[in-house]
Amino acid sequence: MTTSTTVADPFVDQLVGAWGSWGPTMTRNARRVAFVSDRFGSPEVFVQDVISAGTLPTPHRITLSDDPVIAVSWSADSAWLAVAVATDGGVRQQVWVVRPDGSDAQRIAGSRDQHAELGPWSRSGHRVVVTLPSTEPEQPARAYLVDPESGARDDLATGELIHILDVSVEERLVILRDGGRGHEFVVVVDRLTDDDHPLLVEPWAGSAETALIRPSPESESSPLIAYLATEAGLPRRQLVAMPLGPHGWRGESHVLAGRDDAELEELDADDAGRVLLLVWNAAGRSEIDLLDTASGQRTRVDGLPGQVVTNPVISRDGRSVLLTVEGPLRPRALWRLDTSTHAWSPVTDGPELPEGLVEPTLETLTARDGLTLTGWLYRAASGDGPPAAMIHLHGGPESQERPAFSPQHQALVAAGITVFAPNIRGSSGFGSEFVHADDLALRWNAHADIVDCRDWLLAQELAVASTVAVEGRSYGGYATLASLAFTPDVFAAGVAVCGMSDLHTFYRDTEPWIAAAATTKYGHPVDDAELLAELSPLGRADDIVAPLLVVHGELDTNVPVGESHQIVAALRERGADVEYLELAGEGHEYRRADSKRELVRTMVEFLRQKLLG
Repeated sequence: MTTSTTVADPFVDQLVGAWGSWGPTMTRNARRVAFVSDRFGSPEVFVQDVISAGTLPTPHRITLSDDPVIAVSWSADSAWLAVAVATDGGVRQQVWVVRPDGSDAQRIAGSRDQHAELGPWSRSGHRVVVTLPSTEPEQPARAYLVDPESGARDDLATGELIHILDVSVEERLVILRDGGRGHEFVVVVDRLTDDDHPLLVEPWAGSAETALIRPSPESESSPLIAYLATEAGLPRRQLVAMPLGPHGWRGESHVLAGRDDAELEELDADDAGRVLLLVWNAAGRSEIDLLDTASGQRTRVDGLPGQVVTNPVISRDGRSVLLTVEGPLRPRALWRLDTSTHAWSPVTDGPELPEGLVEPTLETLTARDGLTLTGWLYRAASGDGPPAAMIHLHGGPESQERPAFSPQHQALVAAGITVFAPNIRGSSGFGSEFVHADDLALRWNAHADIVDCRDWLLAQELAVASTVAVEGRSYGGYATLASLAFTPDVFAAGVAVCGMSDLHTFYRDTEPWIAAAATTKYGHPVDDAELLAELSPLGRADDIVAPLLVVHGELDTNVPVGESHQIVAALRERGADVEYLELAGEGHEYRRADSKRELVRTMVEFLRQKLLG
């Protein structure tokens, strides 16, 4: 397959080169932080002191290998860092351990043939959870507690699609989740008695990506409480508390905090369980509460230095919070929050940005069946010719377009192309009914949403019929191909980034644990074979008439690169207008600055030519 070539664009280069810092983790005394940053072109681990005033310190760089870093976490005794890296830049990950000064680095799990998932550290000492998903269908995943000094592994849990969420202080109780996407169940496992007890009441349709065990406040009769951020059985994701006691005893679960206008997205707690950190997602923007578990009082923290918060961690004594903050006009950076004074202070610095960046507006439209949709509009300045626009479709689909820093969107706006980034049905952040509104055969309604977004752009005179493109990555790449194949006269051009072209070959070639989790969302490859065939763009490739740019990472095993190869081959066989860009050394996520620069340059050049002439 061929790759596209592009010309240099200083504005794009400066945007893509705007590095960030994210994923903080603290020492026990909260005086030092480790985090991930791509300030030198590829994500690496950095360590530095945390100060609340004065000149920011220079971070110390820790180099493990040439592979991009995914995440880092500090052990309870502050003696070790655990690091997840992308093997060769691809989908499969390795877990490394290293001393905070960069010594004694060693790989403890994962390889080119085996994906390893980094889990939490034990709450005392220094043992870290590592989960190894199945490499073959029907095989279970296995989780271990690993000692970084000796490499010794203790069995922790076994299950089909397990993810370890937390381990109690004495390592007796384990919270894990299992099950397909959006239909998961969460249990607490007693390692001493080998019993497990569900933490979510039926119906289980939902998820709990965050759960933790902490001591109960003095007003409670149970010694421990499990806190979960979940929408299972609820209209939106809320904070649910479940009292826990000896011999498998469980109290009544109850909603401790919830909102009708927002979902609980992030959750953390101090060691004593006295202070809970809650991060809410309100239509894409983040809001922070601190919850006193003894009094039940919830306090809003104002002055957030950005619109989107991720990876928040509260110190063990509850006195400070470190988190990642970003917005449309600033890339990711670390900030510190004093939980007593609510004062904010920067932890990391950031790069210089080009002038002329656009602040998006949150827009609302109504789908043809009456469902309310929202999206972020990046409006380009009016030019001499007809206005042009691109609809950007996020991945997932259980993800959400938010007002984050996007070099791609900003570069397109600078080129004169308005970007509309909607959250079509199936997106997260808007409640359980909305996120399941595209499951299985309901996916046709999600495809209709995309056309409705195009019609909204025309009604707002942001484009004309011949100047609207559609673009997306991962599931959004699939939705782009589907839009061009199923509604061939609607869009003037398309850009499909690492999207599925045939759902059957996707199930055949993807990682086994990814395929097993996807059946609840897309359908079963055997039981729903006819539906998957109808929903696959490859079967309707002859109907694609719009110019198309296809992009894929060479090492992608989530949506395997063959998904792009086969749609490009089918289109080229009949002489269609299709270009292909394959990014060497990249997997499903594009982490290296050179790759991101080539992608954005190519996309801008392609759409400028096809939409603006």
